[in-house]
Amino acid sequence: MKYYDIFNGDADGICALHQLRLAEPREATLITGVKRDIRLLDQVVGVRGAELTVLDISLDSNRAALLKLLESCRVFYVDHHYAGELPPSPNLIAHLDPSPEVCTSLLVDTLLGGRFRGWAVAAAFGDNLHVSARKAAAPLNLAEAQVARLRELGELMNYNGYGREVADLHLPPQVLYAAVKPYADPLIFCEEAQVLALLRQGFADDLRRAHAVPPLRETAHGRIFAFSAEKWASRIAGIFNNEKARERMDAAHALLVDNGDGSFMVSVRAPLARRTGADRLCRAFPTGGGRAAAAGINALPGGQVEEFIVKFFEVFSP
Repeated sequence: MKYYDIFNGDADGICALHQLRLAEPREATLITGVKRDIRLLDQVVGVRGAELTVLDISLDSNRAALLKLLESCRVFYVDHHYAGELPPSPNLIAHLDPSPEVCTSLLVDTLLGGRFRGWAVAAAFGDNLHVSARKAAAPLNLAEAQVARLRELGELMNYNGYGREVADLHLPPQVLYAAVKPYADPLIFCEEAQVLALLRQGFADDLRRAHAVPPLRETAHGRIFAFSAEKWASRIAGIFNNEKARERMDAAHALLVDNGDGSFMVSVRAPLARRTGADRLCRAFPTGGGRAAAAGINALPGGQVEEFIVKFFEVFSP
């Protein structure tokens, strides 16, 4: 039997896979990419007679490839993004929950009965689910300093997933996964892993540049920022938008990053006080998708920027 582990290259995807492989070690071909590279099943659509584990990528976005794979492959699918209708196949085992307070790693944590919960806590922090992360951490009886380390770990892993292509990242997701693979305890990883120093320095440098950029548009209901076409901008996009969302929990936030080809990568956060609307807004544009609380558009045409801004304030104004 040939095995494939297919996962989003952010904190949630890596931590979800890490928990599963700690529980059930398995040598598998790894398929991943930058955070926005969500149509990963396209890379294995010709595979037959294999067992696939698919984590933290939208079933709906991968539907065509999944239907072909299910003809001869067994697929174990865990995700928290919009899924649409579930394919009626005996070869599919799916654990899907688009609720705004869960992430894929928390779903895996539930499946495993909390065996490696520290990694799920880190992933939840990385996905900006701070309330859910602290709730999951409560039974672990951690000191506040330990919770803070898990928060930093999740945010740094998530930061590393952002970029237009893998070359933009400090570490390819496969390399970061290989670094965490020997560690059942994320706190020991935080103490020993040299890769965190690299991510910590890059994070600080990129965030300093981002903080110098003023809002493009701002009202009582939301803020929109825009970054130029530079590597630092795409790397820090998610962390910056999450930070701004926490600053004003009653407001929506959007960040447009120039792709350098006349289009923009868009990251949207619904108000943390009302985690709805982001997916509806982004799916109104080509290459858009995501969750109710957090969504994005991979390539918004420059000619549609004003239309996006108008719709943004329509969706998030009472």
